[in-house]
Amino acid sequence: MIILGINAYHADSAAALLRDGKLVAAVEEERFTRVKHWAGFPAQAIAWCLRQAGVTLADVDHIAVNQNNRAHLAGKLKFVLMQKPAVALLRHRWRNRGARESLPVMLARHFPSQPFRGQLHRVEHHLAHLSSAFHVSPFHDAVAMSIDGFGDFASAAWGVGEGTALAVDGWIGFPHSLGLFYQALTQYLGFAHYGDEYKVMGLAPYGAPRYRDAMRRIVRIDGDGRYRLDQSFFRHHREAIALSWSDGAPAFDDLFTPTLEDLLGPRRSAHEALTARHADLAASVQAIYEEALFALLAAVQRRTGLGNLALAGGCAMNSAANGKIRKMTPFRHLYVAAAAGDAGGAPGAAFAVWHRLGGARAFAMDHAYWGPDGDAGAISRAVDDARFVLADGGCRLHRFNDEEALCRHVAQAIADGKVIGWFQGRAEWGPRALGHRSILADPRRADMKAILNDKIKRRESFRPFAPSVLQEAVGDWFEDDAPVPFMSQVLPVRPDKRAFIPAVCHVDGTGRPQTVSARANPRFHRLIAAFRDLTGVPMLLNTSFNENEPIVNTPGEALDCFLRTRMDGLVLGDLAIDRPVQA
Repeated sequence: MIILGINAYHADSAAALLRDGKLVAAVEEERFTRVKHWAGFPAQAIAWCLRQAGVTLADVDHIAVNQNNRAHLAGKLKFVLMQKPAVALLRHRWRNRGARESLPVMLARHFPSQPFRGQLHRVEHHLAHLSSAFHVSPFHDAVAMSIDGFGDFASAAWGVGEGTALAVDGWIGFPHSLGLFYQALTQYLGFAHYGDEYKVMGLAPYGAPRYRDAMRRIVRIDGDGRYRLDQSFFRHHREAIALSWSDGAPAFDDLFTPTLEDLLGPRRSAHEALTARHADLAASVQAIYEEALFALLAAVQRRTGLGNLALAGGCAMNSAANGKIRKMTPFRHLYVAAAAGDAGGAPGAAFAVWHRLGGARAFAMDHAYWGPDGDAGAISRAVDDARFVLADGGCRLHRFNDEEALCRHVAQAIADGKVIGWFQGRAEWGPRALGHRSILADPRRADMKAILNDKIKRRESFRPFAPSVLQEAVGDWFEDDAPVPFMSQVLPVRPDKRAFIPAVCHVDGTGRPQTVSARANPRFHRLIAAFRDLTGVPMLLNTSFNENEPIVNTPGEALDCFLRTRMDGLVLGDLAIDRPVQA
C-alpha cells in the first residue's frame, strides 16, 4: 500500500511517502524552492518522493493531508456567536479554506499525466502531529502531545497511544495558544521573520526573568494545567491579521495590541541594539512558556500514569524547555519528532491513515536521513561544472577510497582550526543538520563562534552553536545520557567539562547535543571518533550547511555555498576539497 502525506498551504510545506507502513521518503518544499519555511503547494517535494519510491501518482492508494476543515465545527460556531469577530477575519479564513480544498485541482495541474485514482483523507491537524511522534517512537504506550500556534481551530491536543491506537483525550482551542504567545512576543522583541522564536530562546539565558509576573497576566494557567491568553493583549481573535500562506515564506502582521506595550514598555525595532532589558524580557517569555508547558504535562501525566511522552507541534522545537521535561515533570522518557513543526504533519497524516486502515506498526524513526541523495554521479557533475572556479581558487581535490583515511584527514583539518563543509548521503528530514548537510568545526576553540560568523553564518552573536557527540560518551560530558538523535533537547554540560568545549557551551552552561550512534550514521560516528582520538574530545561543533538560506540540498548547492563563503574545506561523499590557507 502506498500512502502519500502532504502538508500544504501552511508553513514548511512538505511531502512524505509510506510503503506498507514504512517511511520511504520525506522532504520539505523549501529544499527545492530555496525559500525558508515555504508555505505553498509542495509540488517538487511530492514529485521527488514519488521518484524516490519508483512510483507515479497513479500508483498511490491514499493521500493524507494534515488539515480537516470539518474538525471542531461546534467550537468554531460557538466562537463566532460569542466573540463576534470582524467580518474581514471570517472572510480571510474562508479564503484559506478554499485554498486547502483545492488540493485535487493542484495535483491534477502538476501531475497531468498521472491521474490520482485513490482516496483522499483529511486528517485533523493535531492528530497528524500526534501520529508523527507516537507512531514512529520506540514506545508501545505513551502520552502523545501536540502544542503549536494553531491548526484546525486548536492550539494543543493530547491523548494516549497504545500499539497502533491513538486516542485524543483533550484539546485547547482557539484563541488560546502558547505558540501564538511566543510568536507575538518574538515580534515584540524585534525578530520579525516567521520562525524567529529560536532567537528569543537563544537570548533568554543572557537575562533574568524579571518580567515573569507581567507575563503571568498575559498567560493564565488554570488548576487543571490548561492555559488561557488574556485576549486584550492580542489581535488574532478579532481582526484579520495580514499574512501569507502560499508560494513563499510565511509573513505575519503584528499579533499583539498596544496594550502589550502598555504593560511591558515600547517594542524593540528590528535594528535597535539589544539591551539587558531585552534579554530579561526574553528570559521571562521562556520562563512563562516553560511554566505553562510543565503544568499541562504534569496534569496529563497524573491522569494517565504513563512515564513515556511523545511530543510534536511547533512548540516542540523549544529545545530549552524539552531538556527540562524529565526534571520538571513526572515523565521519564521523551521522544520528540524529528520535524516537530508543520512539516511533520505530512508523515504524521500518512501514518494516521495507515493505522486507521488497520496497518501494523513496522517502523521507528531513529534517524532523520529521508531526503534527497547526492550520489557519486551528481557529485562528479557538480565538481566538473565548478572545475575552473576551483582551479582559480587554488583548491586541491583528494579522492579517498578508504573511509578511515578520509575521516582522519578531515578530523585533523578540524583540529587545526579549519571550518569544513560535510555533505554525505541523503539529506536530513526536519530543520536540523545532523551530519549529512553540516558545517563542522572545533568545539574547543573559544573564538570559533566569531570565526564561523565571520566566514559564513553572519548571525547574531548571542546565538549558540550545537555539538554532535558520540552516543557512548554523552553521559561523560552532559548531565543526562538519554539519546537525542534529532538535536531536540538542551542539556546541562557537566561543570568540569565546560571549559574544554567553549564553542558549543552556551552562557548558562548548556548545550544542544545531537547524539550520534555508529548504527544510525556510521561515517559521521567514525569522523567524530577520529577527532576524539586526536584531541580527547568526543564531539564536533555542528551547524547547518547554509548561509541565510535553507540547508543545501544538492552537491551543486554545497559547492556554491563553499565558493561564496570562506569555508576552509568541503567534503562531498569521498571527495575532499581543500582551500589554500587564508591570511
